[in-house]
Amino acid sequence: MVNLGMIGAMVLPNVGGWLGSFITIKNIPTWYEGLNKPSWRPPNKAFGPVWTALYTSMGYASYLVYRDGGGFDGVARGPLMLFGSQLALNWAWTPIFFGFHKLGLSLAEIILLYGNVVACAVGFWNVNQTAGLIMLPYIGWLSLATVLNYCVWRDNKEPKSIKSK
Repeated sequence: MVNLGMIGAMVLPNVGGWLGSFITIKNIPTWYEGLNKPSWRPPNKAFGPVWTALYTSMGYASYLVYRDGGGFDGVARGPLMLFGSQLALNWAWTPIFFGFHKLGLSLAEIILLYGNVVACAVGFWNVNQTAGLIMLPYIGWLSLATVLNYCVWRDNKEPKSIKSK
């Protein structure tokens, strides 16, 4: 029997990622390639598959928490609210960084996202330990993304406006 709730939970996080990819793809050759980036950064082609796997797995983790924690009327409510807020923050990062080219704001946003994801993972662990563990690769990748965002911000300070005489 097909579990539509589980499938929906796994697809939902990907929606924002797929939509954000239109902004990202458009800005890689025209803007991102011109930035100073650390030599250790993952290749551009790695990001799509990694994010797809992470979005799908975090969606499955949210399903486990929903199922085992009584949905929004049970102990799952808090962790699921954290999940929703981290997902919104995750989706917001792409337009901030790639769309508006706001390196400093994207750094502040990803730090806020990071804290939210850690809190979500702890909340998931408290409801379903497997769900909490599923979030660990996301935390690992987000750690790398946060440091990468910092390095790009540091090495590409936005130019100060020139005052006219």
